[in-house]
Amino acid sequence: MPNTYPKLHNAMWPGLVGKEPGTDHPPISLDRMLELTAAANVNGQKFEGIDLFLFHPHTDPDASDDAIRAMADKIASYGLNVGSVVAPVWPGTVGGSAMGSAEDRKNFVLAVQKACRITKILNEHGVRKYGVIRIDSADSPSHWSADPVGNTKKIAQTFREAAQVAKDHGERLAAEGEICWAGMHSWKAMLDLLNEVNMPGTVGFQADQAHTYLYLLGYNAEEAALLKPGYDQAQFDAAFHKMTEALRPWTIDFHVAQNDGSVHGTGSHDKTGRHCAADDPNGKLDIVKTAGGWLKDAASRGIRHICWDGCMFPNAVLENPQTWNTILATMIKVRDAHGWN
Repeated sequence: MPNTYPKLHNAMWPGLVGKEPGTDHPPISLDRMLELTAAANVNGQKFEGIDLFLFHPHTDPDASDDAIRAMADKIASYGLNVGSVVAPVWPGTVGGSAMGSAEDRKNFVLAVQKACRITKILNEHGVRKYGVIRIDSADSPSHWSADPVGNTKKIAQTFREAAQVAKDHGERLAAEGEICWAGMHSWKAMLDLLNEVNMPGTVGFQADQAHTYLYLLGYNAEEAALLKPGYDQAQFDAAFHKMTEALRPWTIDFHVAQNDGSVHGTGSHDKTGRHCAADDPNGKLDIVKTAGGWLKDAASRGIRHICWDGCMFPNAVLENPQTWNTILATMIKVRDAHGWN
């Protein structure tokens, strides 16, 4: 029998991240992202769920209970579940810097509180049965570098306060490992932060194949680089093993993705790992093979789904049905190789 876990999800936020109204890459609505996701089909296998972005224009974090239930009905009508959700922790949304002023940090915790209210409604509705709440530090590595030790402690304290809120709601927080986030911009800084938070049952790591590839190269943290330019396969394998051995025990959420080794940023999003199409000829990763480094023993860490992340794809690529069939086919291969029943 083919593996039935992890469930295969598509992220909704590629319709928003880096998108700007009035340009040639305007935001794509949640309704349209749902249509594109539900239409994908590979030999009868379809996406089984989505991961949600809890901010405008996809989701109003202050929407009424009835409005959230209506959204849940719509998602379920496509035969999709909800898995992980992204809390609106950034300045300009609900939250503020996790290492900022007292008001910033209070707002950060408030963003998680609002996310917990929404997940409670989704859980009670039945459209959500698994998944985590994703967070990051909502600040930049350049700000963090002014006081690495002190700022890491501030971020950890904010995460602990947010985690207590999440724990009271039966939720877990996954910190997104990405080079554009303060105190999370290298594999070593991320590990130090998780240890400083020290709430392994409630605060874990969200690994993204594209972003963690840049961890190996030491973008934004040369001292933490595990690979040098011109590396060979054996050197890659050793570096990848070291990183995943360190961070996999913390990993509670996982994004399948491809990376061409460059950094990219559009809109208000700082430069970060470039997500590529699953079949991009410039992709640096054997997606199926490297997924195994993160998914080993995944079920024991409470992982029930995996999610594709294609942030900053051009709108024409997102609107192309073949894009989603290619992605879905890749995710099926990941589940066949590393999944379970």
